[in-house]
Amino acid sequence: MKEGYVQKDFGQRVKRYCQTLDLKDDPQLIARYVEAHSRYKSWPEIRQGIREVGILEMEIYLLGNRLFMIVETPLDFDWDSAMARLATLPRQSEWEDYVAMFQACKAGSTSDEKWQLMERIFYLYE
Repeated sequence: MKEGYVQKDFGQRVKRYCQTLDLKDDPQLIARYVEAHSRYKSWPEIRQGIREVGILEMEIYLLGNRLFMIVETPLDFDWDSAMARLATLPRQSEWEDYVAMFQACKAGSTSDEKWQLMERIFYLYE
């Protein structure tokens, strides 16, 4: 992004989770997946559910057919209970079934089953 962006300040320390997921290696499916996540095509219930379980920010990046997601949460956020709750929210299972057609995953998988948590191995210390 040439113009850059402003980093949000949540007024508190946050935890960051980084995850990865592969899409099916099909340029047309990838383009449709990107469109489904656009500001105007993403489902409002899904964005609301993400916020409702306590996630402060979520970003997804794409390289080829590899996705990389950054999730920022409050320090007291419990990943497992939040993901279990997210799976029960309105339209979440419908959304997971819809996006599964683009993803290299098993049918019927929850978001938590699809996205693999990554381990941070480097940090540019002060």
